[in-house]
Amino acid sequence: MRAFAELLDRLSLTASRNAKLVLLRDYLRTTPDPDRGWALASLTGDLTFDAAKPAMIRKAVEARVDPVLFGWSHDYVGDMAETVALIWPRDPNYRANREPELGEVVEALRTASRGEVAGLLEGWLDALEPKGRWALLKLMTGALRVGLSARLAKTAAAMMRPDAVSEPPDPEGGETTRALEPVEASDIEEIWHALSPPYADLFAWLEGRADKPSGDAPGRFRPVMLAVAIDEAVDFAKLDPDDYAAEWKWDGIRVQAVLEGGTAKLYSRTGDEISGAFPDVMTGLAFEGAVDGELVVWRDGGVAPFGDLQQRLNRKTVDAKMMDAFPAAIVAYDLLAEGGEDLRPLPLRDRRVRLEALVSGGGGARLHLSPVVPHANWEELAVLRADPPVGAAAEGLMLKRWDSPYVAGRPKGPWFKWKRDPHVIDAVLMYAQRGHGKRSSFYSDYTFGVWTEEGALTPVGKAYFGFTDEELKQLDKFVRDHTVERFGPVRSVRAERDFGLVLEIAFEGLNRSTRHKSGVAMRFPRVSRIRWDKPAREANTLDDVMDLLDALESGGGRVAQLAG
Repeated sequence: MRAFAELLDRLSLTASRNAKLVLLRDYLRTTPDPDRGWALASLTGDLTFDAAKPAMIRKAVEARVDPVLFGWSHDYVGDMAETVALIWPRDPNYRANREPELGEVVEALRTASRGEVAGLLEGWLDALEPKGRWALLKLMTGALRVGLSARLAKTAAAMMRPDAVSEPPDPEGGETTRALEPVEASDIEEIWHALSPPYADLFAWLEGRADKPSGDAPGRFRPVMLAVAIDEAVDFAKLDPDDYAAEWKWDGIRVQAVLEGGTAKLYSRTGDEISGAFPDVMTGLAFEGAVDGELVVWRDGGVAPFGDLQQRLNRKTVDAKMMDAFPAAIVAYDLLAEGGEDLRPLPLRDRRVRLEALVSGGGGARLHLSPVVPHANWEELAVLRADPPVGAAAEGLMLKRWDSPYVAGRPKGPWFKWKRDPHVIDAVLMYAQRGHGKRSSFYSDYTFGVWTEEGALTPVGKAYFGFTDEELKQLDKFVRDHTVERFGPVRSVRAERDFGLVLEIAFEGLNRSTRHKSGVAMRFPRVSRIRWDKPAREANTLDDVMDLLDALESGGGRVAQLAG
């Protein structure tokens, strides 16, 4: 457990991507099975414990520490795991022979009942030092937040492969070695869904002790191909528009629908299976293969705004009423496999022909074709991008080379995303809350609002990124200097017509929402600028926001710049 705790601690304090990769690579090289496998599973999100809940942790610590003192400490530190790790009073009668190993903890948590976990937790917290307690609690709750994505973790695993491996001596007693082919993260992703923690077969292959595990199973997930953001000032001068297909960047979520050998599955872009939440989609597909596309709500012959799809997201089950009100479908833009044939090595032009034939030939009532957008030059596409005829359901354009194979990851050149410029408003900071991980000491989560007709502020969103580290320090100081009330971990900041901090907020879209007092919800809001120079009274109004929402719902695609 100590090595795992040290790894998490160093990852959380390391900003460099390459440094994180080296830290994890070295850990995987030097840590024995099964601990390294359980560590990799936790970092990729493939390790969860149903019997371990945050409420259990709080109950355990409040049995040993005054609840009020713990509440104040939690409010100050801002992170549950860190607070418990620091404040936990070891039982004076406890006599630990050794700290628990990572594999020992995982195996116990996988088999223990909820009642048993409480006792195990207390014993482990007594046995561990603060850094180990923090790692234990992060492991149990699944909230690692160390700045390492699942793909980056797989990249580090690929990096642990040596250049060569020693072979048994030949009959004459000579020393022999065998060179090993390099491994990429995409090679691991290709077989990932056929593996299970603690990945002994994966490590055996990476270290040259066994053959590559087979990932060839019906219904498997294929690693997705991703696009890079286009640099209009640089890329267009080097690119020929005739070489690229243009499609709408649909405002849904990326999915992969796989129907093979009687197995039907729907995956998110990260490979999480979401079939159970969309039974209407799965029963409405009729093909043999794997389709890459966008999950949307399909209504009146077209794609509905993203807000409609949000009603269906993050649900484990869905009832008939919900499916009828928000009918889901897939807008298909690529065909990865058909009839047992892997189409990914083929150029996009050939895959597109096969996809069109599949959809028109009866791919199912819930499968629709994403059309190619005709264009003669980049200028024509720029006009369509700024004011798309499909309205709010498209957030820009995708540009894909006609000759590009389907390659996992984010290669530079084959695919570009050309998103519409974001909408922008000026809003007033109203509330702040501490962040997590490296930001647990800073007020970095900001709720902002706009003015109503009555002259009051109403919240319209929350943002926690878009600013630099130096700006974060300035914002944190403003919150501390101008706090007027506290509500648990939340601070209410002074915000009046004659005094307040204006934040320029960029966002991708608006939806009507009955859950929010203002009646609207923003999509992907972030702080684009701190308006130290702007009086709070000049921030935007709720009428401004509602006018934009009306324009978007009526099909107006023009970017709104409400900030001044």
